[in-house]
Amino acid sequence: MPRQPFRPVASVPRQRLALLTAAALFLTAPAWAADTARVGCVPPGAWADGGGTPVEPVPLLRRLAEAPVVLLGEQHDKADHHRWQLHTLAGLRALNPDLAVGMEMLPRRLQPVLDRWVAGEMTEGEFLKETDWRTVWGFDPQFYLPILQFARLHRLPVVALNVDRSLISRTARNGWAAIPEADREGVGTPAAPTETYRSRLTETLAAHDRSEARSAPDDAANSAATRFIEAQGVWDRAMAEKIAETRRTTGRIVVGILGEGHVAGREGVPHQLADLGIGDSAVLLPWDADRGCDELDGRIADAVFGLGIGREDAEPQRPKLGVQLEPGPEGIIVGAVGDGSVAAVADLRPGDRILIAAGLPVRAPADLVAVIRRQAPGTWLPLTIRRDGAEREVVAKFPAEVR
Repeated sequence: MPRQPFRPVASVPRQRLALLTAAALFLTAPAWAADTARVGCVPPGAWADGGGTPVEPVPLLRRLAEAPVVLLGEQHDKADHHRWQLHTLAGLRALNPDLAVGMEMLPRRLQPVLDRWVAGEMTEGEFLKETDWRTVWGFDPQFYLPILQFARLHRLPVVALNVDRSLISRTARNGWAAIPEADREGVGTPAAPTETYRSRLTETLAAHDRSEARSAPDDAANSAATRFIEAQGVWDRAMAEKIAETRRTTGRIVVGILGEGHVAGREGVPHQLADLGIGDSAVLLPWDADRGCDELDGRIADAVFGLGIGREDAEPQRPKLGVQLEPGPEGIIVGAVGDGSVAAVADLRPGDRILIAAGLPVRAPADLVAVIRRQAPGTWLPLTIRRDGAEREVVAKFPAEVR
């Protein structure tokens, strides 16, 4: 049986039960609304536990509303993941108004901007400019602005969980011990990762740099893997510390908005939270219709929510490369590649590191997004990538009509 990290809760007063019922209706679709074209491991609009067994939303939400921390994972470039996060946040807010929202997207130094945002002192445009969103995070701000607007509407504290990317990159290059105390942004030494997490990160590194790992001496390869794992641990620790601090100083439930890789399997941030004294955080994930059932191993999350097949909007679309971008300790990495996409035709593959686009260096997702947004239909985009330890050129050919 999967572990149940939530503490038992007392009965809910009648007025809160009414809100609970409303939240349950809000978060679950009626049976007749299910996607009849395809039903994956978890039916659209339904909740299941980490093993795929259906769960009733009311008891689940009652437990979540009393948990100290609820972590909502995402794949950063999927709009439905962010819609689900907003709906889940709204359901929790209906049951327990004492919430704070933690966001991976922004580093600690931008907390004053977030405070001014929540206080209603700036417009969306001013917020995006003062956070330098396109450079600092890069993924479409329209995915996150509804969550930020919800927090401001209800005057919920929003907490910047991250650190500057340079700290993670330096750790990946040189190791945590080489970072002076004054440059650590207040982050403490991470708890040692579990063997499961270490293995997963080692496999990730190997997939990204297969030939380099094969050609490098064993001690050098091991050292690179150690630094990569250490950098991920620092990243996880930084976010866990801000979550724990917010919980301790405010007493609020902290709802974390962060990437799935930081929470899946209760590794990463939940593991660091446990080391900080919060062992009963809850991990929730959206489950896409085409996602494999074998991942529902009882450990991946405390609960998952089924999503239907994504539908494109009717209005004209901007050019799309058709890849999932994964920010890493250094640069960006190609995750999934869409079937029949521009990226697939260009022979981009999962694990490729994108170095240069149209002659411009690519260091963050925002760099590539900016280049693609300037791309006109029917034009070609030269890319320099690193694959299997060697640099190579590929050309992404955008169709004359964007569909």
